[in-house]
Parts: sequence; structure tokens; C-alpha cells
Amino acid sequence: MENMAEEELLPLEKEEVEVAQVQVQVPTPARDSAGVPAPAPNSALDSAPTPASAPAPAPALAQASALSPSLASAPEEAKSKRHISIQRQLADLEKLAFVTEGNFDSTSSLNSDNLDAGNRQACPLCPKEKFRACNSHKLRRHLQNLHWKVSVEFEGYRMCICHLPCRPVKPNIIGEQISSKMGAHYHCIICSATITRRTDMLGHVRRHMNKGETKSSYIAASTAKPPKEILKEADTDVQVCPNYSIPQKTDSYFNPKMKLNRQLIFCTLAALAEERKPLECLDAFGATGIMGLQWAKHLGNAVKVTINDLNENSVTLIQENCHLNKLKVVVDSKEKEKSDDILEEGEKNIGNIKVTKMDANVLMHLRSFDFIHLDPFGTSVNYLDSAFRNIRNLGIVSVTSTDISSLYAKAQHVARRHYGCNIVRTEYYKELAARIVVAAVARAAARCNKGIEVLFAVALEHFVLVVVRVLRGPTSADETAKKIQYLIHCQWCEERIFQKDGNMVEENPYRQLPCNCHGSMPGKTAIELGPLWSSSLFNTGFLKRMLFESLHHGLDDIQTLIKTLIFESECTPQSQFSIHTPSNLNKQGKRKSNEMITNLGKKQKTDVSTEHPPFYYNIHRHSIKGMNMPKLKKFLCYLSQAGFRVSRTHFDPMGVRTDAPLMQFKSILLKYSTPTYTGGQSESLVQSASEDTVTERVEMSVNDKAEASGCRRW
Repeated sequence: MENMAEEELLPLEKEEVEVAQVQVQVPTPARDSAGVPAPAPNSALDSAPTPASAPAPAPALAQASALSPSLASAPEEAKSKRHISIQRQLADLEKLAFVTEGNFDSTSSLNSDNLDAGNRQACPLCPKEKFRACNSHKLRRHLQNLHWKVSVEFEGYRMCICHLPCRPVKPNIIGEQISSKMGAHYHCIICSATITRRTDMLGHVRRHMNKGETKSSYIAASTAKPPKEILKEADTDVQVCPNYSIPQKTDSYFNPKMKLNRQLIFCTLAALAEERKPLECLDAFGATGIMGLQWAKHLGNAVKVTINDLNENSVTLIQENCHLNKLKVVVDSKEKEKSDDILEEGEKNIGNIKVTKMDANVLMHLRSFDFIHLDPFGTSVNYLDSAFRNIRNLGIVSVTSTDISSLYAKAQHVARRHYGCNIVRTEYYKELAARIVVAAVARAAARCNKGIEVLFAVALEHFVLVVVRVLRGPTSADETAKKIQYLIHCQWCEERIFQKDGNMVEENPYRQLPCNCHGSMPGKTAIELGPLWSSSLFNTGFLKRMLFESLHHGLDDIQTLIKTLIFESECTPQSQFSIHTPSNLNKQGKRKSNEMITNLGKKQKTDVSTEHPPFYYNIHRHSIKGMNMPKLKKFLCYLSQAGFRVSRTHFDPMGVRTDAPLMQFKSILLKYSTPTYTGGQSESLVQSASEDTVTERVEMSVNDKAEASGCRRW
């Protein structure tokens, strides 16, 4: 980076170089710091407009401090200097290009290798590999047609396109040579951001104008750093930036709405810590470090936490939060002595945290872990292969996906690109999203000769969380791959069924559906969705252990959700299971609760329950027009009395998970519904109706809805 900044310095006169050497006492004129003048003239140069007759070295000196990383501790005035690609007139840009052999030293000249004995002009915005020094008329044509023509104007300044190595692209390895390709970009005059496309630059400047931000107001706001806020969650203090909840504006994103997600993952890790300890745990995307801090603070020596982030500002913030919570920070296997200085007398550190700054894929390839949590901004498919590469046997991988627009079928092309899955918007779209993520996780594990056991999958408004246990071996991988199947979905009545196993081509796949929409409706009525995870989404024994851990650590917010997951995994109504719920655990005393936890841990491997039926029905979606539906609790009892397994689901507050076919579901719903115009008097009349009449009315309602929503077929 220092050499990069040296190449972008403009030509200096010999006298100015000597004066700069005296001021900063640097013996070599080729260094960055040698070209930095006093702060007072710099600020004056920045505030005053640059005339056409101004000498060229002034903007170059201003840019030296902005490009060199060695001057990161310089004052804000030095950081806010505009780039040399930002000029008022084309003539000002041409003045920066005149070079001779006497002006530059061979080590500091941008294009010194290309100079002849005569005077030549080199482009100040292109590296020597792209444009060699040439005559003035050729250079003017080059600047006008390439840089000035596609510039972006703002308040009398032109932001020309720049080809200098300010924004290097990842190197391409061709044979044994490495070619680093430089990307063209613009430099924003307001916030000094680098943007590649001109349309994006126009939108970027327009957003600054809509917010009333100019160069002067932006610099004034950046010089006055607002104080950081301190938030508290689960007895853990975390220091956040003032704009912590805006991902595009902050380095360390902290979302208070993800508290439920963090508590679920904490209960998962606490349940795993009961099996074996100590655990090597990784929070691959730390941000503020709140999740790893909670692990180390509440589980103590049972876990060895590693918090990773690629952003340098986030790593610094994580270290500060560790000191704030009296936790030792380990960097490169050496403990920082600063953490001991902030402790009070007689108080000891309660845990150690290793903070790393590297790419998550690289870290997971280098080290082995027992527990890995992935929570990138958006999809996590880019990190699944690395996560399963070195995960230990019977370890746990938790994946949080926040790209709900693609998973919830709002951007179907993105779901096809990221997950290789074809989906449409259905009434059970949240469970469909969970099964898409599990299928992607299962394929990544199978590529590493590993299988998975799904412990639980949660899909809420803001995220999809999938937690799986890793089972090593090709046999487990083959068993896992068999559970990835396609789904046949009827677009008329929304009946669904997984395709049968086998490699033979089905002559009429509509026969697999329980409904008869294909025979009664013209054209194609069903669509193939997937590939999806077709097996169970919950492990009842593990969920019960998570419930006890939430009671043990006092996490009251998560207990209701875990209970719902337990009922859903067993597919039983809450009224029938209320006798076995540990809601009175606190009243039984510590001794009794510890015995229950121990017994539950022993029974986990022996408990084998039948899998819950896939997907669910929304009671409002299948309501009959002109009929009042029964209450949801009563309807669950009616389905259970009819001999079907039934439970509520966390995916939909009005959803019913049952193994009853849709025709039976609608028949029972109609049987216990009452007409709107007669109130409750006709309940006995409806119950005494024959099954044939009920079936006919159900089919009529299905046909009416199909005609009303016929556009869904296409």
C-alpha cells in the first residue's frame, strides 16, 4: 500500500522536496511522509477552490495522506483530502501529467520506466502497464475520451474515472504467474468511497444530496465522533456504534431483533456442553462479538470461544467488548496484558476469548471445531463447504440465513442461483424455506463424506435458523443424500406430496397426489418444487434438553418457542402434553431439576419417536365461504378425535400440522363450522348432514376457489 501511495504522488519541485524533508525530518524523498506539508496549509488548500492556474503539486500533497495507510492516525483534515481524479477543469488534469526525467526520482515516479531523454507526458490516472508516457496531443485525447468523458459532476467538480491500484481486484493465477487486475472506479468527493460503475456513482451522489450532505457537512460530521452506546443483553454488556442497526452505514452490525436467534443458539451450545467439554466454538462473523461473549461468560471453562471477523474495526470493537465484560483476549496465542489492568482488586477473569481477523473460509479450513455458527449478511451457502471440512464428529453446525426474500419465494431467481432450488409462493412457504436451507446444508456435508441429523429448524419473520449434528462417514452421507427429494405441489388446492423414490420415469405423476384436480381441471395443475429436505426437522430429545438449559440460565423469552417446537416434533396438541411439560420445574427444587436433566440426557439416545408429518395447513386459507370456523384449539381436538396426528406449528400461528389429507381436513372443518346467518342453531344440523353432502360441498368450495385464483396456475 505504501508503494501504491508513492506512485500516486504528483511531481514535486526540488525546492519543495527539500523543504518537506526539513519539516518532517525524513532522509529519503521517496517516502509518503516526506510529501506531507504542515496541517495549516493543507486545510487552507482543501477549503479554497482550486483555480486553473494553481500549481499541480498541491492536490498531490493532499492526496498523499489520504492514500497511505501508514498515516491512519493523522488528523481528520489530512484524511479528508480529495483524490487527484477530482478536478474542476480538464486543464487541471493535464497539468498533473507533465513529467520529465529530472522531476522524479526513479523510485518514486509513476511512469519513470517509460520516459525517454525528451519530455513526455504520462497519464496521472492510469498505471504504467495500462498507458505509457506519450506526446501531449495523444495524452489530451486519452484524458478527454477515457477519463473526462465519463466523469460525474458535483458542485463544479468532476469525478473522473480512475484506473490506479486504489481498488485492486483479486489476483488471477495463470500457470505460475500471478496477474493482478486493477478495476476502474470513481472516488466520491464527499465520503471518499470508491465505486466501480458510473450509474452507481450517480445514485451514490444523489443519495448524498437527498440527505443534505455536502463535502463540508460530511467532513464536519466525521470529525466529531459520537460516543458509543452500551447495550445489555443476557447479563452481557456490549459496546456498539451509534448507527449499529443500519447494515449499510456501520462496520459492526447489531440487530436487537435477533435476540431470539442468539438465545436459541446459546441453549444449543449449552446442551452440547453437557455431552463433552471443553468445546472448541467458533462465531465466524462476530460483528460486535455479543454471541461469543455470552458463550464465554455463562458457560465458562466448558467452552473455548473464537470470535472472527474480517473487518478491522469490528475486531477492535470485539476486543473492547471483551475488556468491558472482564474477559481475557488471546491474540496469536498470547494473552493481552491490558485485560488484567482493567480488573478490580480481588476479581479474576472468568474466561478467555480468542479474537481473529481473517476470512471465515480460511479459518475453518485451518482449524477444527466442535461448534460452528454461521451468520453472514444474507445467504450462507458460500461458507458451508468450509464449515463441514474440519468439523469434528458429533459436532454441531448452526446456520442463520437472512436472505428471506429469496427463501420466501419473493425472488425466485435468486433462490435458484444460490440454492439450486425451484420454488413458488405457497401457504407453507416458511417450512419450505427451512427445508431448502437444510437441503443445501445436507449436500455440503455429503460432499465432505459426512451426514447430518437435523436438531431443529426455525423460520421466523427475519431469519431462518437451521441446527444440525454432524455424522462422519460415507454411510451417513449416503443416508443423508437419500432424504433430499422433490415435491409435487398442486396449484389448485395446494395439496402436496414428496415424490416416490426410484429412478424410473413416472408415466403420470399426478396420480401421486391425493387430490383429483388434474382430472377435473383442464391443463397442467401441479408443479415440481425442490430439491428439498424430506425428513424430520426436529429432534425431540435435544429440544427437551434445550428447554431445561433455558430454565437453568433464566432465558424466559425463549421457553415458549421451545415448548412449541417440542409439541410440533411429537405432533401432539398442547392440551394432551401439558402433564409432561416442565413448567413447574422451578418449584421442584434444584435437586429434582438436576435429576430430571440427568435422566433426560440418558434417555436421549434411546428415545425414538415417529417423524412428524411434513408441512401444514392454514385454517384460514381453507375456510368455507359463508361459514364460521370453530376455534383453533377445538378444531385440533376434532382432528385428534378423528384419529389423525395434529399439533400447532411455529411457522404459522394459524397453521395446523397433521397427517390428514386435505380432503379430510376440509371435511372436518366444514362439519364443525356454522353458517353465518343462523348462528349456533345450525350446528346440530350440520353435524347430522351425510358424508356425501359434506364431500360435495367441500369439492364445490375447492372448485370455486380454483376458478377465483386460476392465475396461480401460470
